Amino acid sequence: MLPTPSQIDEQVELERDQIRQGLKRLKDNTIKLENKSYASATIYGISSVDTLLPLLVKRIEDTNLRIHKGKYGVAFKDIHKYLSKLEPLAAAAIACKITFDKVFSFKDASNQATKVCEAIGHAIEDECHMRHYETNAPGLLHTLKKNYWHRAIGTQQKLVVIRTLMNRYQVVPWETWSTATRVKLGGWLLDCIMESSGWFYKLSIREGRKTTLYVVPTPEFIDIKDEVMNHAELFSPLAWPMLIPPKDWSNECPGGYITNEVMHGHDLIRKSDPFPIQGEIPLNFLNKIQKVGYKLNPFTVKVAETLEERGIKVGKFLPIIDYDLPIKPIDIETNYDARKKYRREAAEVMNTRAQEFKRSCRTRMTIQAINRFKDRDRFYIPWSFDYRGRAYPIPAFLTPQDTDFGKALLRFADESYTNKDTDKWLAFQCATTYGLDKSTMDERLEWVKSNLPLITRVATNPIDYVGDWEAAEEPWQFLAACEEYYNVVIITERNTTGLMVATDATCSGLQILAGLARDKKTAQLVNVLPADRPQDAYKVVADKAKNNCPIHIQQVMDRKVVKRTVMTIPYNAKPYSNRSYIKEALAEKNVEIEKEDLTQTVQAVRDAMNIIVPGPMKVMRWIEDEVAKAIKRGVKELEWITPSGFVVNQKIMKKKVEVFDLQLLGRCQLRVATADKNEVDRARHKAATAPNLIHSLDASLLHLGIIRFNNPIGLIHDSVLCRATDMDELSSIVRETYMHLFAENDYLTDFAHQIGAESEPPIIGDLEPESVIDSTYFFC
Repeated sequence: MLPTPSQIDEQVELERDQIRQGLKRLKDNTIKLENKSYASATIYGISSVDTLLPLLVKRIEDTNLRIHKGKYGVAFKDIHKYLSKLEPLAAAAIACKITFDKVFSFKDASNQATKVCEAIGHAIEDECHMRHYETNAPGLLHTLKKNYWHRAIGTQQKLVVIRTLMNRYQVVPWETWSTATRVKLGGWLLDCIMESSGWFYKLSIREGRKTTLYVVPTPEFIDIKDEVMNHAELFSPLAWPMLIPPKDWSNECPGGYITNEVMHGHDLIRKSDPFPIQGEIPLNFLNKIQKVGYKLNPFTVKVAETLEERGIKVGKFLPIIDYDLPIKPIDIETNYDARKKYRREAAEVMNTRAQEFKRSCRTRMTIQAINRFKDRDRFYIPWSFDYRGRAYPIPAFLTPQDTDFGKALLRFADESYTNKDTDKWLAFQCATTYGLDKSTMDERLEWVKSNLPLITRVATNPIDYVGDWEAAEEPWQFLAACEEYYNVVIITERNTTGLMVATDATCSGLQILAGLARDKKTAQLVNVLPADRPQDAYKVVADKAKNNCPIHIQQVMDRKVVKRTVMTIPYNAKPYSNRSYIKEALAEKNVEIEKEDLTQTVQAVRDAMNIIVPGPMKVMRWIEDEVAKAIKRGVKELEWITPSGFVVNQKIMKKKVEVFDLQLLGRCQLRVATADKNEVDRARHKAATAPNLIHSLDASLLHLGIIRFNNPIGLIHDSVLCRATDMDELSSIVRETYMHLFAENDYLTDFAHQIGAESEPPIIGDLEPESVIDSTYFFC
């Protein structure tokens, strides 16, 4: 049904409010950062520093080159020994940051030239100071940073804490630089910034009997700043759900929001240049999911409001908790020890408050969205594609792709009357969200029967029995499932259901690769073929790899150790990332592993993959080889059309990227264009093609399947969400679509032709089409 004129007017007013709120947030954040002397973190600051850094680095490097040739100015001779302790990129990053922070700060006299110069010199010294500790006590510094670094304390306080503890452990002390040295060093770097950019100059201002020098932006930079902020304003409108169905997308006209101002930055295909002309099926799919109506779940909303009021955390729900400052001692003015103890305790509370505020950001923003939409009978979500065809909601909150807490807030606005399948799938949702996602269907249903008292307690008194549901794997969705199951099944008070029930693909990467290779063995292992219980590929790989692992690792080798590695190898994860995944999994079991043993374990897992899932591994190697050949032939970008008609354009060009760690300012990154801007990044193309092909095909599977499904649907990449009454139908459609895509068609050969492959793809060919239809656990 088409929206009425009054509904359209209401949506337009909502979008105007999104624009107003977005502009307000942009301006408030900018002012807040300038007030705190953090202008380098503003939008104009980040953009300007990115532009300035390469120019300043070159200026410093040119000066260093003159020194090596014995040619340097007198002014630089005295400071070279201090500046030489840092690489040019580090010095440039520090100098740029401090200059922007000081010049645009609202604090009085912050931009006095002497203060700016000393602040730059001081920051350079602080970085050298920390590197001194890194050289003389690296192990101790690592431990201290691990224990103290992520507390919400400022840069200077971090240095004070580390210096105090280093002195306590009698580490070689740092020789403090003189103020004159700092000013001279900072002054030289400031001059380099002014000469390299033309953005700042020194202005003499008469103040009484004396003249003071200030560092101020040039008119040219003010114009640049204004242009950056004006551009930022175009992309500042907030993205909220809509009160009416979003506009349809087409190749000619953008869809989504009604007003053009809100649609800036929201394209049909995200981060894609150029935008290929898309087929009819993907566009129809996107427009179809945009017409699904949602509403807030009043039960989970009420629980969230109560927990927020009481300051109780559960899972991803992190309200602000008010921590009281310690009571000041009566003798604080005269008792040094009492004063010191109070300040330390008060600092801990302040740090905890700041940390809680940061962590609670998403929860606070979600609650703001709740307050705006909780009185609405329905709202809609605008969606768009990534360049591989996967669908993503444009809003960040109140969507099926939100956190566990966010997802639990949603129900389908159009509920359905219960049927023979309702009890089964609501029970499935209860058990799965509690943590039984690897159990059989019968085991999940039996668990629910055995835990009816638990479900009843959670549904009828969630606040007093919060401990019963916060232990679940997905506590908020478990809470919502319990309430639905209780009212629909246990007491049968409701005869309709709108709960979103979720099912996930089993090892979707391997499922897709098994289809491409038509590999029956792998298909059986990842539930593409029917079985009495869910197959566990992770366990099979772990068992196969166990005997080839070091003796002490064999005892703990199980599915948890290999899970992330098995999941990511189909997406071209290399041994380096495999190492970190396995090491982290072993650490969770309190098992330490030496470097050589870790190498042996990783190799054992990868060898096991080659034996257990030969088809997918051969396909991945073939893709890498053929992509390398294509790039060698002069191909600059790869393009393929998925079975649904979505056009994937993969263009990956080389960029020179320098990454370095500043001890106090954290990780910095400098990106500059390569000498040849048209140089294709062969290595990244090789690494990216297999995972991108997999993602494009799991997206295509949903495009084709959901076009045939005429009930409310939600998506999370390779996971589908629908009402309990519709899950059997949806599961059947997905399996039929998979069969059509891979068992009845030879898409890998089509892909080979599209990329100009020089060899035939490695297809095993023993997967029988009709077998896929009866798979119980394809999605589970």
